[in-house]
Amino acid sequence: LALCLLIIPASPVLVQAEQGLRVLNSSAQAEFPLSLTFSLSARSDVDITDIRLHYMVDRASFAQVTSEVYIEFAPSSTVDTGWTWDMRKTGGLPPGSSVDYWWTVRDVSGVQVETPPARVRFDDNRYPWRSLTEGNITLYWYLGNTAFAQAIMNAAQQALARLTEDTGARLKKPVEIYIYTDARDLQGAMVYPQEWTGGVAFTRYGTIAIGIAPNDLDWGKGAIAHELTHLVVHQMVFNPYSGLPTWLDEGLAMYAEGELGAQFQLYLNKAIAENSLISVRSLSSPFSAYAEESYLSYAESYSLVEFLITRYGQGKMLSLLNTFEQGSSYDDALRTVYGFDTDGLDVLWRAYLTGQEQSIKQPTVMIPQTLAGVLIIPLCL
Repeated sequence: LALCLLIIPASPVLVQAEQGLRVLNSSAQAEFPLSLTFSLSARSDVDITDIRLHYMVDRASFAQVTSEVYIEFAPSSTVDTGWTWDMRKTGGLPPGSSVDYWWTVRDVSGVQVETPPARVRFDDNRYPWRSLTEGNITLYWYLGNTAFAQAIMNAAQQALARLTEDTGARLKKPVEIYIYTDARDLQGAMVYPQEWTGGVAFTRYGTIAIGIAPNDLDWGKGAIAHELTHLVVHQMVFNPYSGLPTWLDEGLAMYAEGELGAQFQLYLNKAIAENSLISVRSLSSPFSAYAEESYLSYAESYSLVEFLITRYGQGKMLSLLNTFEQGSSYDDALRTVYGFDTDGLDVLWRAYLTGQEQSIKQPTVMIPQTLAGVLIIPLCL
């Protein structure tokens, strides 16, 4: 009696058909940052009639998403074909991204071959990168000595420690930081950069790309703390339902840099004196592109986070982030943790700034009887 086991692999595998359909070659070539070209050669005893490319980008997601490309070609027993992902049409990928891909090939007789998955890295090979790893952080740089890279690494580790102390937030997954020598080199790594772009956090990829010259290390330390905080916070609150209000996202990043810069403080002081502060509800949306309003928005966001941490402590801030992770709305998250909504925060924060807190009564939250003791768990698809 023979015992047979049928093992079905979880991922696509190469199955060479008996009739002679086979893949001769499969490859991918990156042209950073603009394109990724996939190539295939296949042969059969009869005409090949259908070829499809399947690929998945390695990034944080709520569901496994596979893209499929139908390849146009003239049916033949031997086919050399390919497809180019033109990122000028779709938007680019950060340096170091990974893409998994495979092909399905079918001939006129109905026989099909599926190749095993392969992985291509979308690396920026224009520079001779060096690397330094400590804990969950890997740093890549190409200009400057090891002491320069170590200074940036130290700043990143210190920023993580401060963030944990102030908010309880911790890095959950590894991150990669690419240090370009200046903003021009950085912008050359992007498809459609803004002229003012000096650093960017690709939160779903766990990647930071930033321009720091060896002679501009002081600015670089603060910028690293800022962008790294974005990654940590987005790892903490990642959910399919809602994000963070902009004032909280940017305020935490500003707070991680240390004391508010003098220029930001001037804008904040001026707005307080002229009673022209932007409302917290307005700051929940993306900030204005106008320079003065943008400066004030960042300054107020820092002040709001400072107020919440100073008055209510680290534990409350961590609870707020955990509440957002459950997909809570802005107002509901604030009510759950602090007992006031966005407008209530606005009133209390303004009183804090003007020294009039004693005249403001702390709002209370009434929990409907039907919801008392109910744990709401989001459905993750």
